[in-house]
Amino acid sequence: MVNKTFKIEGMTCASCARAVERATRRLEGVASANVNLATEKLAITFEPSVLSVSDIKKAVKNAGYKAVEEDGGKSGDSNEKERRLLWRRFIISVIVTVPLLYISMGHMAGLPLPGFIDPMMNPRAYAITQLILTLPVVAAGYRYYIVGFKTLLKRSPNMDSLVAIGTGAAVVYGIYAIGRIFMGDTDYAMNLYFESAAVILTLITLGKYFETVSKGKTSDAIKKLMGLAPKTATVIKDDKEVEIPVEEVMVGDIIIVRPGERIPVDGIVISGVTSVDESMLTGESIPVEKHEGDIVTGASLNKNGSIRYKATRVGKDTTLAQIIKLVEDAQGSKAPIAKLADIISGYFVPIVMILAVLSGLAWYVIGGESITFSLTIFISVLVIACPCALGLATPTAIMVGTGKGAENGVLIKSGEALETAHKVDTVVLDKTGTITEGKPKVTDVIAAGGISGETLVMLAASAEIGSEHPLGEAIVEHAKKMGLDIKDATEFKAIPGHGIEVTIEGRHVLLGNRKLMDDRNISLEELAEASDRLANEGKTPMYAAIDSMAAGIIAVADTVKATSKKAIETLHKMGIKVVMITGDNSRTAQAIARQVGIDRVLSEVLPEDKSNEIKKLQSEGSKVAMVGDGINDAPALAQADIGIAIGSGTDVAMESADIVLMRSDLMDVSKAIQLSRSTIRIIKQNLFWAFAYNTVGIPVAMGILHIFGGPLLNPMIAGAAMSLSSVSVVSNALRLKRFKPTV
Repeated sequence: MVNKTFKIEGMTCASCARAVERATRRLEGVASANVNLATEKLAITFEPSVLSVSDIKKAVKNAGYKAVEEDGGKSGDSNEKERRLLWRRFIISVIVTVPLLYISMGHMAGLPLPGFIDPMMNPRAYAITQLILTLPVVAAGYRYYIVGFKTLLKRSPNMDSLVAIGTGAAVVYGIYAIGRIFMGDTDYAMNLYFESAAVILTLITLGKYFETVSKGKTSDAIKKLMGLAPKTATVIKDDKEVEIPVEEVMVGDIIIVRPGERIPVDGIVISGVTSVDESMLTGESIPVEKHEGDIVTGASLNKNGSIRYKATRVGKDTTLAQIIKLVEDAQGSKAPIAKLADIISGYFVPIVMILAVLSGLAWYVIGGESITFSLTIFISVLVIACPCALGLATPTAIMVGTGKGAENGVLIKSGEALETAHKVDTVVLDKTGTITEGKPKVTDVIAAGGISGETLVMLAASAEIGSEHPLGEAIVEHAKKMGLDIKDATEFKAIPGHGIEVTIEGRHVLLGNRKLMDDRNISLEELAEASDRLANEGKTPMYAAIDSMAAGIIAVADTVKATSKKAIETLHKMGIKVVMITGDNSRTAQAIARQVGIDRVLSEVLPEDKSNEIKKLQSEGSKVAMVGDGINDAPALAQADIGIAIGSGTDVAMESADIVLMRSDLMDVSKAIQLSRSTIRIIKQNLFWAFAYNTVGIPVAMGILHIFGGPLLNPMIAGAAMSLSSVSVVSNALRLKRFKPTV
């Protein structure tokens, strides 16, 4: 299966998006097809051996639209072009609509009119002048008619169809009235509908312009990220500094970055010391010191020192490029809450057309009203109906929400994740590297069985020398500080979740937790008191046995992150239960839990059992978010309702997660959930407004108020209301830009 994204041209409302989805989903070999109205993009997954790109484009064309393959960075240009075009059309429309309104309605307010176009003195000239002024507005709005009638003929009418039929009916009636005037029936001069058609088209064009401007603002976060990437890089070629375009940088190139310059691509520092502003990635404004061997990230700002570094990721592989791709994918995805609006919008336009015809006929046949009155009802119903507001309610909020998250170092990978996060009532935190720093240190060495502390540390370090486990690394580091010789280990055997077994200089060595010792029937009675004391102090005891006899304990402590306690307090204030999961022993885990105020502890959990513990919590009715940073957290991250990966963790954990925190700060967990809650609140407001607008507006346009002696809705006011409904939904979504997490 292949994933591709296409820009869809010609869409104006949710009905358009629905039509493109229907057309592409019918194709053989398509696994999924989703259209986002706010981004005007089609995300499609298909089998290339069955279906070609040209087949997809053809299907979209047959539906009445045009599919263009995504070309990175060009969408902003096309949006700007669309804005300029709409503004030009609006200006042309206003220039002729203002005099048209004066001529058609000025005399009603007692305003003077030249004699040659006075309706009482010269009705023919009066009517022809209005037609001449209306034609440029119709010409400026030609797209409404081309798209509207084309989609109508293809049996998938959209908002343009409603506008085209409504204003078209007004113009056709006006031309019919001119014919009757020329035949001597001058009463028709007072019932021309040219000004209604012109004003409706002008207001809708203005509304579309504001909508396009607002939609452009929803993707500001992406534009800012794209603008951060430097255009050139200074690389060392044949012992000379050469400035080349950043696109030409290759993996392995040596790059020089001076103070004040942005780092072109990702890499590892090979010489120099500096501090780097990584706020564009993490939202953290304090610069990070970089020394030889440290990783630097493309687009971050070098503050005060010159460095040389080796490029490790270039082009689409850089962290910035991956973040941009991730945010774009999230903005193009759909949240489950959008499904109801999608279903309704699919039937919306045909139902509105039927209601417009029925209400017009009812007033004419049953109500005994004139054809002019019935036409007013018909046009008003068509024009006030707005599938746009329905279609924009969800995607605009998701675009702004995911963009705001990216600005704050919280990467939300889909609309579904953004929606689900607001339901979370239980957060499960991995201990090592999540609650704690993940950089443990040896604190106590207690020898037993007649061997010295130095020998114990030497054997333990020799056993752990190849280990990537943080506890093993701490022991090796401690041995190096003591100046001990590391011996060669043979017959190395890792026992997952328990420890290791090796042979060193003929001695059989076991190093691990209590479970390992119990499994091998090694008595720890001599070490029980010391073990309990260490565990109560929040230290992790690592037991050693030599030749099947207990040899001592090496205690390792991992310091709690400075922000962990405050982050857990914030989650509690939000009404969220916090659970800690760890492979550590119960006493140590409880000691850490007491320090940070955790509700529940799941200790001595093997890596492969973490996902089962998540399942148990879910079976209790909890909506669970799992926060972790290691490879062994990946299954649990995938099992949880929401997987949240700490950004400093492994690529595997980040791939398995729904949300990635670019900083290793637990405060960002509450930030992500608060952002989700704010976004869902905005979406619900938008959907309520969109449904309420149409639920109230359409009956009013049908003349419900008039039945009880109330006013009749003017088609021009209906057009203005329709335009404002779309703009209001997008503007409401833009309020998310002011989102600030509460601490």
